[in-house]
Order: sequence, then C-alpha cells, then structure tokens
Amino acid sequence: MHAVAKARLQIHFCVLLWGFTAILGKLITLPALPLVWWRMLLVAGSLLLIAKVRRGLKAMPVRLRWAYAGIGALVSLHWLTFYAAIKLANASVAATCIALGPVFLALVEPWIAGRKFDPRELLIGVAVVPGVALVAGGVPEDMRSGIAVGTLSALLVALFGAFNKRFVDRADPLTVTCIELGTGTLFLTLLAPLLPGPAFVLPGAHDTALLLLLSFGCTLLPFALALVALRHMSAFGTQMVTNLEPVYAIVLAILLLGEQHQLDGKFYAGVAIILAAVFVHPLLHRRSTKPAQPELLGTAESHNVIE
Repeated sequence: MHAVAKARLQIHFCVLLWGFTAILGKLITLPALPLVWWRMLLVAGSLLLIAKVRRGLKAMPVRLRWAYAGIGALVSLHWLTFYAAIKLANASVAATCIALGPVFLALVEPWIAGRKFDPRELLIGVAVVPGVALVAGGVPEDMRSGIAVGTLSALLVALFGAFNKRFVDRADPLTVTCIELGTGTLFLTLLAPLLPGPAFVLPGAHDTALLLLLSFGCTLLPFALALVALRHMSAFGTQMVTNLEPVYAIVLAILLLGEQHQLDGKFYAGVAIILAAVFVHPLLHRRSTKPAQPELLGTAESHNVIE
C-alpha cells in the first residue's frame, strides 16, 4: 500500500479510537475526577518506563519543564470537564461540544500567539451559534448543564492547544506528553479537596478493565500510530480527518449506547451546522503540504494535533 494511503487509514483508525474515549467515559462508572486521575497516572507512568523519555526529561531546561507543566494543568482541566460533561449529559453531547474546540482556537490563538486576527475566523465563530442553539434545544433539560461544562471543555482544549503550539518544536512529543500528564495528575491531586464528590476511588474489576483500555488502547496506541502516520500526511489533510472525531463518537454512541433515543432532530441539525463550520475553517486557509506536527497527541485525543 502507498505510504500516504496507509497513513490516511492509520489516522482514521486513530480518530476512531479517540472517538471511542467518549463511549468509555460513559461506560466507566467512576466519577469524572477519579476517572481522569487514573487515566493520566497510567499513561504518564507508562511513559516513564521508556528510556528515551527519561533522558528527555533530564535534558529539558527547567523553564521549559515549567511551561509544559502549566499546559498540563490545562490538559487535566479539559479532560475533567470533558468527562464531567459525559456524566452530566451523554457521550454525544460531550463530543458535540468538543467539536467547538477548533472554533475557540481560531478566536484565542491570535491573542496567545500574538498574530493578527483574521476576520474570517470570527465568521466561523458566528456561524456555529445557530448550531449550538439547536443542540441546546434538542436535549432534555436535565442535560443542559452537560452542554455548559462541555463548552468549557472545548474552550480549555483551545487554550492549551494554542499554548502548545508555541512550544511544539522544542522537545520530543513523548517527553512532553509525560510531563503534561504527570503534572496534570499532580494538579488534580491538589485540586481534589476543593471539588465535590469522591476524590480518589479504587476502581473495581469492570472499571479497571475499561480504564486500561482507555489508557493504552485509546491513548498510547493511537499516539504511536499517529506519530508514524503524521510523517506522510499534510497539515491540511490531517486536520480534515481529525475533525471527524465527533462524528465517530456520535455514531458509536448511537450504535453502542442507543443515545439517539435521548435526543431529537434539533440536536442532530445543530451538530450538522457545527461540523459544517468546523470543516469550512481549514478550507479558508492555505492548504499546507508540509507534514503535520504531533503537538497534542496523547493529551487531548485528536484535538488540534496539527500546526
């Protein structure tokens, strides 16, 4: 198989696995905080076993470590709010809210990166407003708190995505992921006493099996596959594929969880508008032919893995 075609299939498989994280978040019975804490701990601990990662940690300047540690705190808050949205609503609602991430990124990145604001990006932001309104009107009232928390999660993914872009080429992505998830685990440990509900829960056999699948099958496995695939994919091509993540998540939620019975036609109409805006966004910019950057692999599924 041609290298580019193989890479495209690998990226689609990775996005499918990332979409499956929302399903696992619904199936795992742990509250959001211990779920995220265990996931981050398992992934960071596994990365520490790799000699290359340990060497990268030792060689990294202290100031750069602190920068990635700060981004790690944002990562932990993103995951915490993402899984909280799943618990408060369902996987389809949380995945739809995360689809707003590229829209928020278009609005906050000029401020963080210090570049000129592009009015076309504001138009994309305005375009999703009717979609968000339809999504909110298409869910039961008791799920609307999940929409609010999910939207906050999308804003957080945009913030740490923009900050990560400033440091993407300064360290090995495996080492960066280890620092971000390791410090994220520590941050959640310190934050836990301030949050409601149980902080640290020892998972049962069912949740342990799903946590291992989430951590290794849906985090480290797609991480490794995507690192190889991105060498042969353009930035534009990668973004168009990774934008499919909420589509995969919603389809999986329908097939595996039957969530279509909880939502009505307005919800799916809103999803279509949001996804249309998300797919139009990269079309408004130059189609980059240079290889995609593995800047966020492992920290936020596929969200903004390219430059």
